[in-house]
Amino acid sequence: MSTNLNLCRIPETGRDILLDLSMASRHGLVTGATGTGKTVTLQALAEGFSRAGVPVLCCDVKGDLSGLAAAGGANTKIAAAFGKLGLPEPAWLANPAAFWDVSGARGHPLRATVSDLGPLLLGRLLGLGDVQADTLRLLFRIADERDLPVLDLADLRALVEWATTNAAALKAEYGLMSSSSLGAIQRSILVLDDTGAGRFFGEPALNIDDLIRIDASGRGVVNVLASEDLMAEPALYATVLLHLLGELFEELPEAGDLAKPKLILLLDEAHLLFDDAPKALVEAVERTARLVRSKGVGLWLVTQSPLDVPESVLGQLGNRIHHALRAYTPKDRKAVDSVAQTLRPNPKVDAASVITELGVGEALVSFLDADGRPTPVERVRVVPPASRIGALLPAERAALVAASPLGVRYAKVVDRESAYEILKGKMSGPARNGAENTSRTGAGVREPTIEEIEAELRGIPLPGRVEYDEPHFANESGYEDEPATRQAAKPAARAAAGRVAASRSSASRSRAQVDGTAGGFATELARVALSAAGRELGRQAVRSILGTRRRRR
Repeated sequence: MSTNLNLCRIPETGRDILLDLSMASRHGLVTGATGTGKTVTLQALAEGFSRAGVPVLCCDVKGDLSGLAAAGGANTKIAAAFGKLGLPEPAWLANPAAFWDVSGARGHPLRATVSDLGPLLLGRLLGLGDVQADTLRLLFRIADERDLPVLDLADLRALVEWATTNAAALKAEYGLMSSSSLGAIQRSILVLDDTGAGRFFGEPALNIDDLIRIDASGRGVVNVLASEDLMAEPALYATVLLHLLGELFEELPEAGDLAKPKLILLLDEAHLLFDDAPKALVEAVERTARLVRSKGVGLWLVTQSPLDVPESVLGQLGNRIHHALRAYTPKDRKAVDSVAQTLRPNPKVDAASVITELGVGEALVSFLDADGRPTPVERVRVVPPASRIGALLPAERAALVAASPLGVRYAKVVDRESAYEILKGKMSGPARNGAENTSRTGAGVREPTIEEIEAELRGIPLPGRVEYDEPHFANESGYEDEPATRQAAKPAARAAAGRVAASRSSASRSRAQVDGTAGGFATELARVALSAAGRELGRQAVRSILGTRRRRR
């Protein structure tokens, strides 16, 4: 794999402007007015990273990024663009892709538990005031200390209802929680549920490892988050992205400076991350952007104007691609001046004038060199991708989703015992024990990897067999069965594997904010160990990203 990405070229000289892969995790910014070519640039970036063996997560806010999963070649404008750049037509190729969707309609369901989200992000999503947010923080603490898993909105509603009924008894230990604040939280939850956001909460929750995959040819898998419907709920869209960013920071180990990133995030409409965001949340994002680089993650924000991004975050974005900006208003003029003043000067390029004259597909670029220094700004044309420009047909997308091994892990909702059942007394003792059995972990038991699932779906024997709680794509005689026997066993085995795959998310991962204003990152890690005699809860406090508590897997 190359150590550089050939993303753009100066047509007049035929000189390619390369992005050093070792600097891609120093983050980046893509800006430009509507219709200037940002989406094609976003697709070219995703394809370039994929070819270099770097997995990608990108947001598809208009639906047209899905075309990267199909080969190009039928677009005469794109073919002509290669000619203008002095380049031959490429080998038109599709990119390995996985599709995700909070609603589950256009991809694999993307879920998180309420506890995973934490009180800071959830409070913003619910639109709570300061007093109500403090009350929500107390509710998270109560749930954590009383071992009440809060997994979905039904659990949260039950917790609020229980706290309202028992407010007097809780006052001595947790202070006064007013009925008005609890009522406001309850109403906000109902409003949120009415928007369809409830589908985001539940299990199995996303396993971050499933975003970081390389296919058999060595290309990084491009994860496409269908965001068309999310754009109708900007607060939910921002919450999903911030949650993913926080999960990556918490889950990935320190990696230091790598030859290429482990994962690239291409976040479109990035201004929604910061619109009406409280100061504590903006500070948390800035800290994460500064520190997540050491985890091998590159954060690239895509938005119309650099003024959409707070200065504290903007300063962390070392690589720049600026498409045309318009100077119709004083604010537009300020954005133009901001770009011109922050790019490293080039005597041959007057950035302030050129940026208002750029055509579609043209851009001003400045990448970091191998020593981490910004290169002088250049006027370039973006090299188009070799995949299809435009959306996949619904049938094409559905076929790709159906063929993905991720469906084994995420297609079926898991509804185990949680705060709702415990507080409402909906489960009897034996039923409750059965629910706990689905969460049992022990030596030699682990969830299958996507690679193992994919190999099993293709009937490829694996070197060795791991014992699971239930059969996993093989009958009791193991992997050496006759092909006909294996084929006959697959339907039932797939269903069993779905239950096994859910065991990862069945471990309780209750989280609560410790101190959102303290320096550093606050989180608690807890691991649930279940036995026939009952449950043992161990806690270990560490600092984390958004003031939330996390149970390590």
